Amino acid sequence: MAFKLVRVLFVLACSLMGVIWTFYIVGARGGQGTNVLTTYPWVTLGAVIGCGMSLVVLYILRFVTQELFERLAPALGAIVIAMIVGYFFGEYLVFVTKVQDAIVKTYITTTLVLLFGYMGISIGLTRASNWEALIKAVRKRHYETKSPKLIDTSVIIDGRIADIWKTGFVEGTLMIPRFVLRELQNIADSPDPLRRARGRRGLDILKSLQDSDSEGGIEVLEDDPVDIREVDGKLVRVAREFNAKIITNDLNLNKVAQIEGVDVLNINDLANSLKPAVLPDEMMHVKIVKEGKEAFQGVGYLDDGTMVVVDGGKDFVGRDVGVTVTSVLQTTAGRMIFAKLSNNNYP
Repeated sequence: MAFKLVRVLFVLACSLMGVIWTFYIVGARGGQGTNVLTTYPWVTLGAVIGCGMSLVVLYILRFVTQELFERLAPALGAIVIAMIVGYFFGEYLVFVTKVQDAIVKTYITTTLVLLFGYMGISIGLTRASNWEALIKAVRKRHYETKSPKLIDTSVIIDGRIADIWKTGFVEGTLMIPRFVLRELQNIADSPDPLRRARGRRGLDILKSLQDSDSEGGIEVLEDDPVDIREVDGKLVRVAREFNAKIITNDLNLNKVAQIEGVDVLNINDLANSLKPAVLPDEMMHVKIVKEGKEAFQGVGYLDDGTMVVVDGGKDFVGRDVGVTVTSVLQTTAGRMIFAKLSNNNYP
């Protein structure tokens, strides 16, 4: 709505400028005693011409895409800066040489503006394509000194990264790409209640990360590879460009990043490594909460969420029993303990 209002005001302003120029031109040609009746048709024509020029400008601007603007902006900036430098240099030269002739002053200033303008055009058109790479190289060097870590959507929604970050075990700077924020916002705006709740939880986690007092800081990264559509692919590309590590709990992203040679910090691997070690023949206390898939099996869980499959525990559902560990199965999804009922149960 605001942008439409600006366009309307622009058209009106151009029409007004057309009227002003018409009064100036007609007055200059006809003198001060110009008849208002003879001026009126020209004023109308001036307003129409001004309105038409504004519409032409608005039509041309429709073809200026974001990609085209990003490509032309460095070149246009170089040209404008060079012409401004040429103008002020010409004015300084006129001041130093104390030239009095107005025509000579105009020639000197115009010549320098043209010379510097050509230099700006040459540099802008021939070097602008390398500016983006130069800026990225400088930013990459800046972030490399901060040991950057990229976080994806899954690890934000998971929530454990906030507690890990506050403890200080993760060093460096946490970088959140803009496309990850967009994906998280799309999840938070989903019509599905469960998906929407997960997205809003992720936004709350990001807020808590920004409010934390941990060293390193949280930074939003604007880099967005336009030639890649998948978020995982974008993350891997950005991680390679900035020599950063990816923090995730997504198994597929973990595998893709390792294939691409990008270091990954998997939250699930960290959680599994922090669980206390359990050895065969070790005794423990567990509550059977449900029946297992196989005959006579019962299933219980430790305090850290580790699943314990108890052979012969089917008849003890809802009871606390003592068990003896027979084997431990470690997978990428977590750890599973197999046990059997102990002859000497804990009271």
